[in-house]
Amino acid sequence: MNKSSGRIWPYAIGASIIFVFSACVATIVITNKMPVEKSDTYMMGYHEADEKVNDILKAAIDFNKRYKVEYITDAFEAQNYVIKYRVSDINSNPVNNANIKVVVTRPDNHKHDQELNKHSIENGIYTFDAIKLPQEGRWDIMAKVSVEDAQKFYNIKTDTRSKEVVEY
Repeated sequence: MNKSSGRIWPYAIGASIIFVFSACVATIVITNKMPVEKSDTYMMGYHEADEKVNDILKAAIDFNKRYKVEYITDAFEAQNYVIKYRVSDINSNPVNNANIKVVVTRPDNHKHDQELNKHSIENGIYTFDAIKLPQEGRWDIMAKVSVEDAQKFYNIKTDTRSKEVVEY
C-alpha cells in the first residue's frame, strides 16, 4: 500500500476551498464595477412609482376617458429624428393646450438620455425639435402628457434598425 496516495486529499480539499473563495471574491469585485441604473418606470424611481402606482393608473384611466394620444412619427432614425404626437379629445377634436414632457433614453443606461422641451403645436400635433441619437439600437421614448387636471404616461419601445414600434 502506497502512503503518498492518502496525502493528496487534504491538498485537494484546501485548493478547492481557496478556489471557491476566490470565485466569490471575483464575483463581488466584478459586480461592484458594473453600473446599476435606477428604474425609469413612469419617469420616476421605482420606489416612488411603487408608492403612486394606484394614482398613476387611475389618472391614466381618467385621461383615456377624455383624451387620446397617438405617436405619429414617420420613422425612427438615429440622424435628425423628429418626434410627433397627436393629442385629441375623445371626439377627435385637436387639443392644443397639452403639456408634454419627452425623454429619449436607452433601456439599459441613462448615459445618452435626451429630454425634449421645445416643440411646436399645430392642429393638435406636437412636433419636437430634431435630435441626433449617439448610437444605433434600442431606445425608449417616454412621454408624460398632461391636459388640464388629467395626465398619462405614454411609453414607446423602438429600434433604429427596425420599423416596429411597441407601446408599453
